[in-house]
Amino acid sequence: MKDKLYWKRAATGMLLAVAVTCTAFAQEVPTRVIIRGDDMGSFHSANLASIEAFKNGIETSIELMVVTPWFPEAVKMLKANTGIDVGLHLVPTSEWDNIKWRPLTSCPSLTDKDGYFYPKIFPDKNYPGQSIMENGFDIGELEREYRAQIELALREVPQISHLSGHMGALNFTPEVAAMVKRLSEEYDLPAVDAAGRSYQLSGFSYNGAKGTSAEKEASFIKALDRLEAGKNYVFVDHPAYNNIEMETVGHIGYEDVATDRQGVTDTWTSERVKQAIKDKGIELINYTTLSKALPRSTPAAEKVNVKRIDDYWKAVDKAKQDIHSLMIVRNGKVVYEHWVGDNAANKPHVMNSVSKAFTSTAVGFAVSEGLLKVTDKVISFFPDKLPAEVSQNLKDLEVRHLLTMNVGHESEPRAARTPDGDWVKAFLAHPIPHKPGTYFLYNSMGTYMLSAIVQKVTGQRVLDYLNSRLFRPLGIVGATWQESPQGINCGGWGLYVKTEDMAKLGLLYLQKGMWNGKRLLPEEWIAEASANQVPSLPAGAKPDVKPDEATNIDWLQGYGYQLWQCRHHAYRADGANGQYIIMLPEKNTVIVTTANVPDMQKEINLIWKHLLPALR
Repeated sequence: MKDKLYWKRAATGMLLAVAVTCTAFAQEVPTRVIIRGDDMGSFHSANLASIEAFKNGIETSIELMVVTPWFPEAVKMLKANTGIDVGLHLVPTSEWDNIKWRPLTSCPSLTDKDGYFYPKIFPDKNYPGQSIMENGFDIGELEREYRAQIELALREVPQISHLSGHMGALNFTPEVAAMVKRLSEEYDLPAVDAAGRSYQLSGFSYNGAKGTSAEKEASFIKALDRLEAGKNYVFVDHPAYNNIEMETVGHIGYEDVATDRQGVTDTWTSERVKQAIKDKGIELINYTTLSKALPRSTPAAEKVNVKRIDDYWKAVDKAKQDIHSLMIVRNGKVVYEHWVGDNAANKPHVMNSVSKAFTSTAVGFAVSEGLLKVTDKVISFFPDKLPAEVSQNLKDLEVRHLLTMNVGHESEPRAARTPDGDWVKAFLAHPIPHKPGTYFLYNSMGTYMLSAIVQKVTGQRVLDYLNSRLFRPLGIVGATWQESPQGINCGGWGLYVKTEDMAKLGLLYLQKGMWNGKRLLPEEWIAEASANQVPSLPAGAKPDVKPDEATNIDWLQGYGYQLWQCRHHAYRADGANGQYIIMLPEKNTVIVTTANVPDMQKEINLIWKHLLPALR
């Protein structure tokens, strides 16, 4: 094994290491840091730099303004980069001298005589009489404005995960803080302030001169030396570029904006800074990591035998299985988690066909909202994409047949996945020789059709549709999903999420659609989706293989709605090369793996042999 220590994160954020001898000992806890970039949407330069600092730098959260002139461009950029964790930066002020922005609503107590937001919240000697506090703001007007900003942001950028405030906008009076708290709870968007008080975060800044990019880089690295192990920190700044646009930006007391913000971008994308973070063992995180992580417990407290887990890793090592991560959730709590090699808790992993479970869940939401039924005819959604001759079997094809891999195809229409063709049209043109509902064939393109149907009835990509319904309540951020040439998420493959995100979906199913006391999905849908709906055959097997001839094969236990039945009264989502979400209702447990193991039966055999007996 690359690593002989297997990690478990406790509820307090502490880490314990368990050696392969099962002797537990204390381990130094890593420092965790949020790198937060504010004011996306304010300028074209800020938009470009914000994306660059996230994709090629250390930034972990981008705070978006919606009342600003470059908000529409920011929306396009964020829709093209769904892996970015985005906070809504609530704005009640407009501080710059040469560019101003107005509210979305009528709120005269927050604006000057020209209808622009006042430049300041608190009195400022450089701008006498031009602050919110000097002009007797109306809390009702402020709430309506904040509500309008939230609703616009959620409509245009579904991956919004939290609220932050521009220049102290969340809590400049106790009354404002109470109002923001209500909105935070109503929209399920945790509110965070720059100082990090909401999550016991400590703020930190540069340690030394910061007038130039080189000085900023050096003082940022020096600041990292002051961070204490085991603590959580937030660093806030404003990336942008030193160009002609930013040279026009400033206000009294802050005139070197372009140079200053170029330094931020340079520092956050610096290879020296990235190496320093790696060398110091700092873990970069986002707000959701803190606000919506699954609760942690110990194996002993949840009656999980650590020796059996140790035996599992020894067996994995002996079998030379390339396991990337393992997480065990019992009684709703993470009791064990470990990542191997370059894999990490904050790194999304390819899901392959685990993607199908997320697509099926999206169908469940659409059914529960009355947007479609599982008995709907597939051709009814695409009247403009039908072949010249529509066979009876195609006419009879229903959504439930897509869900259960019973389309009736003799072969999967993989040829439909052309880089420039219409995948829906190609799927509908593929011959269906068997009556739908009578012939099981594993069919990823059938799942793509489910994705296309969800997009048709909701007007949103599955990824966007799931954001408010699944991802935000569960605290899943940073998900990305590949698309067809038509801009439809692939459905059956192409999703990237983190190990804990997989565990959260499994736990939602184990809890029969409930999450933190709220019902997200109907219990009836969970029961249908996880039931043995149809007999199953492994992909590529001949139809004359009988399930009773292979009782030890997990692929012959039956199939539900994009979920496989397993031995041991379990069911699972799985993806090529060893991605697993295994739900064990009788043990109240979810087991998750990511891996690169071609023989998935051998992989799950080791789980049954070692991890199942660990669940006392």
